[in-house]
Amino acid sequence: MASIESEANRNHYAAIGANAGKMSPQAFVEFNDASWTALTGEPGGVDYVEVDAGGVPALWVVPKGADERRVLFYAHGGGFVGGSIYTHRKLVGHLAKAVGCRALLYGYPLADQAKYPAQLEAAMTAWDWLIDQDFDTRRIALAADSCGAVLTYGVLQRLRARERPLPAATLIISGWFDMALTATSYETNREKDPFFAKGGVDWLVTNFIGDYDRLDPEVSPLYADLSGFPPVFLQAGADETLVDESRMFAERARQAGVETRLDVFDDMLHSFQMMAGRAPEADDAIGRLAAWVRPRLGLPDAGDNAVSGKVAGGKAA
Repeated sequence: MASIESEANRNHYAAIGANAGKMSPQAFVEFNDASWTALTGEPGGVDYVEVDAGGVPALWVVPKGADERRVLFYAHGGGFVGGSIYTHRKLVGHLAKAVGCRALLYGYPLADQAKYPAQLEAAMTAWDWLIDQDFDTRRIALAADSCGAVLTYGVLQRLRARERPLPAATLIISGWFDMALTATSYETNREKDPFFAKGGVDWLVTNFIGDYDRLDPEVSPLYADLSGFPPVFLQAGADETLVDESRMFAERARQAGVETRLDVFDDMLHSFQMMAGRAPEADDAIGRLAAWVRPRLGLPDAGDNAVSGKVAGGKAA
């Protein structure tokens, strides 16, 4: 059963769903971002340093005592219509603190500012800037939530195409993988998810890529060749309409020989990890991500029981 604290995420989506179409686009984005930001508790003991990553706005997220040579390269979510390095700084702070490393949380133009591929180009610019700081790719993990998964796997595809070294691991929260919207959970979870109706997500796709091919692997990672990619840990909420995209992607990754873990959390909605510091389900999920990625970054095992994948209603697959 979901905790009382976790209801904040469901209430958030219900509120933005109720206000969709009743505000100007700018006012709606501001309302959504403020509500989203409020979900997350301050991690404490984390510094945030704004940086120009080759022309891309970014934040260094630096927990006290963190390993300075290990990095999470984080792409925030928001459907390419909202979200920012500021809405997600606390979530990334919790994750980086649990892992014991720093994170680079980078921004990108939203769809009202520029259409695809401007977002992926920004991600590549931020990546190149990070590598120019002499970080070892074997000590970097990519991480993202929601639409950030598109950028994460776009970066991986471009690095492979250019025969450049790949990072050590990938962490994906409620990933958006399929612009063709083929997941059956859009129907099976239609009554459980108060915001992500298929028609609304279809609008987000058109807003992001216009008439671009929805099956292009750089915008729909579900259709990418995943062979040779780093190990991936996927998390999703059982009640979100996008959950089957994570299931389909996990199967595709396994078929490609990629080490894959998928945890689906009972009664949870999209990106419930944004409740880190306030809800036990979110803290459990963050702990699992950290325990899984630490050895892949060359950090000692923290001995976190959450690595079993059987805590607080989450089901490992």
